[in-house]
Amino acid sequence: MTLKKILKVNNRLGLHARPAALFVQTASRFKCIVKVAKDDVEVNGKSMMGLMMLAAEQGSALTITLDGDDATEALREIEDVFARNFGE
Repeated sequence: MTLKKILKVNNRLGLHARPAALFVQTASRFKCIVKVAKDDVEVNGKSMMGLMMLAAEQGSALTITLDGDDATEALREIEDVFARNFGE
């Protein structure tokens, strides 16, 4: 199953190292493929370096694409991380 969702980065410092690590930890718990895109750049959502390359500031819209049997559960968890502003 393939799912796609646009999520907004709301925390003040954007997707810096700690939030990126939390995203990667969350995404890595699932078998599905997780891709994250900002503008025309798409990266592996399970890659810390990839996420950091996006330079996603506060207010950035990220397109999250998930593909696999556990995509629904993974999206739910990722949405929760965004809703909690990455714990910041």
